[in-house]
Amino acid sequence: MDKLLITGGKRLSGEMTVSGAKNAALPILCAGLLTADTLTLANVPKLQDVATMQKLLAQMGLSVKVSEGVTELCGRDVNRLEAPYELVKTMRASILVLGPLLARFGEAKVSLPGGCAIGSRPVDQHIKGLQAMGADIRIEAGYIHARAKKLKGTRVVTDMITVTGTENLLMAATLAEGETILENAAREPEVTDLANLLIAMGARIEGIGSDRLHVRGVAALHGASHAVIADRIETGTFLCAVAAAGGDVTLRNTRADLLDAVVDKLREAGAVITNGDDWIRVQMSGRPKAVNFRTTEYPGFPTDMQAQVMALNCVAEGTSRITETIFENRYMHVQELNRLGASIDIDGHTAIVNGVPRLIGAPVMATDLRASASLVIAGLAAEGQTLVDRIYHLDRGYDRMEVKLTAVGADIQRIK
Repeated sequence: MDKLLITGGKRLSGEMTVSGAKNAALPILCAGLLTADTLTLANVPKLQDVATMQKLLAQMGLSVKVSEGVTELCGRDVNRLEAPYELVKTMRASILVLGPLLARFGEAKVSLPGGCAIGSRPVDQHIKGLQAMGADIRIEAGYIHARAKKLKGTRVVTDMITVTGTENLLMAATLAEGETILENAAREPEVTDLANLLIAMGARIEGIGSDRLHVRGVAALHGASHAVIADRIETGTFLCAVAAAGGDVTLRNTRADLLDAVVDKLREAGAVITNGDDWIRVQMSGRPKAVNFRTTEYPGFPTDMQAQVMALNCVAEGTSRITETIFENRYMHVQELNRLGASIDIDGHTAIVNGVPRLIGAPVMATDLRASASLVIAGLAAEGQTLVDRIYHLDRGYDRMEVKLTAVGADIQRIK
C-alpha cells in the first residue's frame, strides 16, 4: 500500500496546473448514457474515481476511449442497464447512472451505495424525485429496480439540497415528457458544468446556477464537445498548502470565482491572493491568523475544504471555531492532526482549534479523501518527517498530488 513521506519546513515557489474537477467529471461521464451519439470531453482528470466510473460505463456497453487528454464516449451500443454492487461499493457517485438509464431506456438496476466514512448521504431524494416523474421503483436485495415507460415532467421539491440528487434528476428531466421544475436544487459549479454540457447536447434548461431549474424535455439528445471545469477543491487545497507552509505559487487552469468563500478566508488568514481569468497567485509570509467558518451549501464554505483549512488553523496565531453542518462524521482527521502536535477539541458539530507555533512530523493515517489532503498540508508545515498511510483515499480525488507539490519545492515522495 502506497504512502507519502513528507519532510516539512520547505517554502513553496513556482507554478502548478490544476486538473479538471472530479465532481464535475463523474456526472458528465454518466451523461454519455443519454445519447447514442459521441461526446468528446477535455480536461477529464486522471483519478481512481474517474477510472472506476469509466469501467462501470464500459461494462454497460458505453464505448469509452481515452487518448491524448481527450475522452470520447459513445452510447450507441449500451445493452446492460445495471450498476453492480462490486463497482458501486467503491464509489457512491455510481448512483448517477440511475437517472440517465431510466430516462433513455425506461429501466435501471442500480446497487444501493454502501456506507461512507464521512456520513450516510442517503439516496432517498433521488428516488423521491424519479417517483414523482412517474417511475415505478422498488428496492430488493440491496438494489434499486426502476422502470418507467416514459418519465413525465413535474415539479420536484427535494427535502434537502443534494448535489448528486440534483444532477440525477436534471439528467432524467432532459428526456422526460413535458416540463420539469426542480426546486431547492444544488447550485454548485459542478451542477452548472453538467447543465452546460446538457444544453450543448440539445437539452432545454433555464435557471442554471439558481436553486430553481426549469427543464423542457426533448425527444433525444445529440453529441457534443465539452471541457470539464477546473477542480475548485484541488485549487483550494493547494492554496491552503502555500498558506500553511509559506511561499509564492501561481495556479494555472483554474478560477478564483469557483471558491470565493475559501479565498475570502485565506485572505483573512493573511495570504495575499491575486487572480486573472484562468490563474490564481497566492503569497504567504509569516504565520497565518486563525479563521472561523461554518460549512454550508454553495456558495457558502464547502465541506470538502473543511479539513484543509483546519490544517492551516493548526499552525495559525489564535483560536478558531469550525462548525461542520453537512456530514456528521467529518472530523476523523482531528485525532491524526493532534498526533502531529495540533490542539483540537471537538464539541458536537464544532471543532475548537488552538493554533500552535509548530507541528512535529509523525506517522499518520488517512481516513477519507479530504482528510488525506489535510494531513499532507500539515506535513508540509511540520518540522521533521510525516509519513501518511492509506493514501489510496488521496488518489481518488487528486491527480499526482506529490508530483505537483514537488514541482514547487516540497520535499514529498511516494513510497511503494
